Amino acid sequence: MKEIRYRHELKYLINLPDWALLRSRMKGIIPPDENTGENGEYWIRSLYFDDYWNSAYQEKEDGILLRHKYRLRVYNCSDRFIKLERKNKYGQYIFKESAPVNRSETEMILAGEYDFLKKSKYNLLQEFYYECTSKFMRPRLIVDYDREPYALGEGDVRITFDKHVRAGFGKLDLFDPDLPAIEVLQADQMIMEIKFTEFLPNLVRSILPPRASMLTAASKYALCCNAAVREKNLNRTEGFLWMVH
Repeated sequence: MKEIRYRHELKYLINLPDWALLRSRMKGIIPPDENTGENGEYWIRSLYFDDYWNSAYQEKEDGILLRHKYRLRVYNCSDRFIKLERKNKYGQYIFKESAPVNRSETEMILAGEYDFLKKSKYNLLQEFYYECTSKFMRPRLIVDYDREPYALGEGDVRITFDKHVRAGFGKLDLFDPDLPAIEVLQADQMIMEIKFTEFLPNLVRSILPPRASMLTAASKYALCCNAAVREKNLNRTEGFLWMVH
């Protein structure tokens, strides 16, 4: 059995001056993630799934401590690396599970063809099959953002700045770079996330500016769902279930 190790996850809503100050304090101390491009960022696109009762959305809105959600994730709209993730959350603690899928398997999932999942060697895909067939789990919404990541070995710390968080519209195409989308935060805002396994080194604590004290439990999925509801002029009890179809 694989050991389950929950990680701490802290989220902050910061503005551009906060970001500039943080980056200057981190320079030479916390290195950028090695997977970034020339501009120090990469583009994350996630397609979130929810069940017939919109449980992933509603449990977040209701403040349920123990919850999970599924998503398909790609980077820079490429099909070179696709994974299905399940993010399990308990308060500010998270545990992520993932399994690789290829382009054809992704297209089968989006077409509602789930039978291959139950034969997978990955337990996560088998469990996803159960959710899709018993709870009517279906793709709901695409969430895009540009991530600037940093990593520190001590404490297994990862610091990310997620910019231009936006909700996709029109279709659920993971690989379309021109998918229409609207931003869900103010122009000068971004989400800073700090993840660590056992402890947060004093080195990291010392660089956080006082202004970055607004801890937020904001879920990008919930933020984008709310934006989609506003955009389509729907309320949360009528029409939300099928708003992306």
